[in-house]
Amino acid sequence: MNFNFLSPVTDFVLAHNELLPAQSLGKKLRIHSAQKGIPDLDGVNIAILGVLENRNDVNYLGESFSLNEIRKALYSLYPGSWTTTIADLGDINKGESVQDTYFALRTTMSILIKKKIIPIILGGSQDLTYPVYRSYDDLIPMVNIVNVDCSFNLGDSNKPIKNNSFVGKIILDEPYNLFNYANIGYQTYFNSQEEIDLMDKLYFESYRLGQVSKDITIVEPVMRDANMVSIDLNSVKGAEVSLNQKFSPNGLDGKEICAISRYAGISNKVSSLGIYEYKPSKDDGLTSMLIAQIIWYFVEGVNFRVKDDIFSDENNYQKFITLVDSEELIFYKSNKTGRWWIEIPFLSDVNNKLKRHTLLPCMHQDYLDACNNKVPNRWFKALQRNVL
Repeated sequence: MNFNFLSPVTDFVLAHNELLPAQSLGKKLRIHSAQKGIPDLDGVNIAILGVLENRNDVNYLGESFSLNEIRKALYSLYPGSWTTTIADLGDINKGESVQDTYFALRTTMSILIKKKIIPIILGGSQDLTYPVYRSYDDLIPMVNIVNVDCSFNLGDSNKPIKNNSFVGKIILDEPYNLFNYANIGYQTYFNSQEEIDLMDKLYFESYRLGQVSKDITIVEPVMRDANMVSIDLNSVKGAEVSLNQKFSPNGLDGKEICAISRYAGISNKVSSLGIYEYKPSKDDGLTSMLIAQIIWYFVEGVNFRVKDDIFSDENNYQKFITLVDSEELIFYKSNKTGRWWIEIPFLSDVNNKLKRHTLLPCMHQDYLDACNNKVPNRWFKALQRNVL
């Protein structure tokens, strides 16, 4: 298996790990070291992968960075009652060009996902989401992306890719494999009205920071339908992070970003998580510990995944039918977990890529709204994307 792109975890981190208690997470990881090489991946469920690439940051000034402090913080935590096996594969260093780094990341991602290993990518600038997305080209027919971010990052797709414009590239570059893009936690004043209008025109989903803070559970069905999740640390309020990381006085707090990460982990579909825009500083303890806890909650979620989205056995679910403006809406509720789905009429016999999207995760509230003659917004947007 070709992992030539990976450099080992530094001796500095390994020496720190030696001093940790035997029960700590660092003592239970399979770690890529210079002495022992790439660890055995048989039975591994999750792999941590650093990517030291930030040259497409619009504010890039030539600075380099390491992920040592994040690893030290993560290794020092104690695992939950988990059965998952985790490996730390080390880092992908900057290539001669950014495209070289993209190629290395895409190749490594493809290998891991094919092996049913969930990569957790630590970046680097958020444009790394693009090669992660492209790594799915030969794996699944259509991709759902969730971006936890204060901005949509649509940008001008005619210009070179940057960390504030990668979504435009994802939408317009062939092959066209994007089915849905959902943004969690956007702040209106960081997005132009043209971008907000385009999100609506494309029937993509967006949830304002206020909506998420008022009811964090709205994130769960969105994550349940995601294949890949990208987290921009700039979505976190400045009071929660270290000096260099501070971006805005408003944003998600530590509990909210960790809850969102756990929802991503619980999702049976999510097969990669990326945490981007890390900017180390001398007082780095707060940010590195927050990232470590975001990872911890994601792993916690993965450990407690429950397969309940197969509706071939009538004993496994309840079916509910309601009428909204003469439109018949069909809901399903899992008897195992209590999670809800809504059926989308499959309108396109030509585009077989969309067949797997005929059941859309939703909330109990969507069913209650339908009973009150209100069309669920997620259902309407998904139906329009099927039509398009």
